[in-house]
Amino acid sequence: MYFVGAAALFCALTPLVCQSPARQPLTFALDCPIGDCRLLRGAPQTAGMRSGFVRLKSGQSVGWHTTGHNEEFLIVLHGAGAALVEGQSSRGFAAPYTVYIPPGTRHNVTNIGTEILEYVYVVAPAAGK
Repeated sequence: MYFVGAAALFCALTPLVCQSPARQPLTFALDCPIGDCRLLRGAPQTAGMRSGFVRLKSGQSVGWHTTGHNEEFLIVLHGAGAALVEGQSSRGFAAPYTVYIPPGTRHNVTNIGTEILEYVYVVAPAAGK
């Protein structure tokens, strides 16, 4: 009895938690004309993960940014690029390749090749943040 009453009180005080639907498996086509096309947008679609598909023309970059307290993982599918991390040397890469960006790190990705650079990024909350 006590447990049922406590659960009811919890749901009364936090209705969004108790009413949120269960997350479902999803599939996405990697179809992006150019730029950054979002795939996963975070809650309520996921538990906090975000993702997207990026296509950059030769010489283009995504621009300097940070993902705050989140960490980021790039899965390079096609082309060649450079991961620029503030305060560090540029890190070149060519597909197939992966790049990890730690939380709180200002960074940029630039297409340094002659072909389209295509990659999927995954951004997720870092543990303990």
